[in-house]
Amino acid sequence: MKQKFDIIQSTCVPLPLENVDTDQIIPARFLKATTRDEKFFGDNLFRDWRFDKEGNPKPDFVLNDPTYGGEILVAGKNFGSGSSREHAAWAIAGYGFRVVISSFFADIHKNNELNNFVLPVVVSEEFLAELFASIKADPKMEVKVDVPNQTVTNLATGRSEHFDINGYKKYCLMNALDDIDFLLENKDKIEAYEQSR
Repeated sequence: MKQKFDIIQSTCVPLPLENVDTDQIIPARFLKATTRDEKFFGDNLFRDWRFDKEGNPKPDFVLNDPTYGGEILVAGKNFGSGSSREHAAWAIAGYGFRVVISSFFADIHKNNELNNFVLPVVVSEEFLAELFASIKADPKMEVKVDVPNQTVTNLATGRSEHFDINGYKKYCLMNALDDIDFLLENKDKIEAYEQSR
């Protein structure tokens, strides 16, 4: 869903697992779906970890634990590896996550998140470990992601880190623009350029 990004302050859902690949994020069988409905993909985020074969929620999986919630997913190193399926980003967005924090993202998945209004925030492994520890100590602790200043702050400790983001994608997120919206926003400039050639 297109929403402007400014400052996002939220509780977090911890997923302290490394090498979470896109087939775990959204299993391959859902790639045959003929819908782009966000709710459909969000309902099936981490499907095989969330539900048993009969479709019953697994109580030991974090998304089924009412202790945790929020708009920020804190994930282990190498998040989004595996196939390049954009459906993984659709599922994350469809579930309601606006930010994913990790110490490393697979490049294609990172770009898919940005294209689908999910902000991937890369932090140091030390900062990530501190976040997991803070969430474990107090599931109601919050993290503040300041997109204009490109900082992420653990409000439980006060510690902050700077994160990188492509300037074009930052502009698009802050103005709720996808690539087509951006082109349309600049239609007059494009037409003026064409006239001058």
